[in-house]
Amino acid sequence: MTEQVQPGQLGLDGKIVLVTGGVRGVGAGIAAVLAGLGATPVVCARRGPDSSSAERAPGEFVACDVRDPEQVGELVAGIVDRHGRLDGVVNNAGGSPFALTADASDSFAAKIVALNLLAPLTVARAAHAVMTGQPGGGAIVNVSSVSGHRPSPGTAAYGAAKAGLDNLTGSLAVEWAPQVRINSVIAGPVQTESSHLHYGDEAGVAAVGATIPMGRLARPSDIGHAVAFLLSPLAAYITGSTLTVHGGGEKPAFLDAANAGNDVQQVQTQKSETS
Repeated sequence: MTEQVQPGQLGLDGKIVLVTGGVRGVGAGIAAVLAGLGATPVVCARRGPDSSSAERAPGEFVACDVRDPEQVGELVAGIVDRHGRLDGVVNNAGGSPFALTADASDSFAAKIVALNLLAPLTVARAAHAVMTGQPGGGAIVNVSSVSGHRPSPGTAAYGAAKAGLDNLTGSLAVEWAPQVRINSVIAGPVQTESSHLHYGDEAGVAAVGATIPMGRLARPSDIGHAVAFLLSPLAAYITGSTLTVHGGGEKPAFLDAANAGNDVQQVQTQKSETS
């Protein structure tokens, strides 16, 4: 049973939190959760929200290409000028289109790594400079992916960048403690308005969801609640950690390939038939 978390319960009331890539998809879901808990999200992206996503991405919007250190510096400085502080950062901006490694150009791979690894580092460094000079410090959450911890065919550079992001998280946690905490949320497949680009139509999304023990893809709010916890005082002693949010992971392929009786396989089949 899932209970609704109420404002004030996580101690995020009045906190100023930057969410990169926060105008749609997972980022919009994270921003909505944070706003619902009393925080003030500042969302950034290269382009502003359209009419369909504006309602799902509360908070103020600032245009910024997080791959550009100068723009990131102006973004963070502007937040401090308007609000007087920066309490949290969610490095959510990222992603990759499908491209087989042998067919992709060198510049394509470089752009993917820049967006998914170097940009979070740039944002984190800018935030660190502010957080270390304010009472209470701050907290950073990097949104990573299961692609960084298993083979990622078709998005190899993305998977490698996410693996690097999780390693970076641990290193910065050691360097920046105790003033700044930094953790990583390792997200599994999430259902967003762009799911069709990866999984196809509704039947494809449902088929992928059926491979997950929880019986569905994650919702953006599922990732948002994990992020909110790591930003909150409840996680005051947690830094350098990874929190995996993947609904139990992917069922091992050998279970479908094997012809011997398997209780786990039978249970998963029964769940799919009754859900």
